Amino acid sequence: MTSATLISHTTNKIVQMLTLQDEMNTKINSQWREAGYEWHRAIWTECAELMDHYGWKWWKKQTPDVEQIKLEIVDIFHFGLSILLIESNNNEDIALDIATELEQSTNETDFKIAIEKLAHKTLETKSFAIKEFNTLLTLADMSPDELFQQYVGKNVLNFFRQDHGYKDGSYIKVWDGKEDNEQLADVLNKLDANSVDFRNDVYKALEERYPATESTY
Repeated sequence: MTSATLISHTTNKIVQMLTLQDEMNTKINSQWREAGYEWHRAIWTECAELMDHYGWKWWKKQTPDVEQIKLEIVDIFHFGLSILLIESNNNEDIALDIATELEQSTNETDFKIAIEKLAHKTLETKSFAIKEFNTLLTLADMSPDELFQQYVGKNVLNFFRQDHGYKDGSYIKVWDGKEDNEQLADVLNKLDANSVDFRNDVYKALEERYPATESTY
């Protein structure tokens, strides 16, 4: 693919993610745009969790937990998209800006420094630092397509949780000895992320595994 084709491909994926993020936020609170949520606070808090999963303690041996690192990056992206949806009503413009930045290279090689730069920029601007986020994505060896796959999976899982009693506490977190995040990982490995029904495919696959019976999706 040419650079222009890659940007167009990624833009389309990000538009889908923006739509899903808006739907998820609306499901939780129909007035979420006016609620004054501190999305930037959620990002720098996730940065701290990300640092722990990567490992920063010089007094003990630590090995980066790659899967958890990627999950934290995806969670950061959820909050970043929420900020951008409030700042602009044009999803195409937002998506193009992100897609263009994701095609840029980075000179940073230290993952820990990259995390700190994202946290610092977030606190400084109270916005989504797309350039610094791209650095994390690059150093974690996550392509935009993998970001899309992981994002849609987590978004659908969030919907699934809400539909199955997350708010009232009746949701079952462990199925057949595995937490739902692990079940999701298994599902994503077996599905085609390029399917036009990818979102529904993920939901249905989770439902087949869940020990409850009725869906509201």
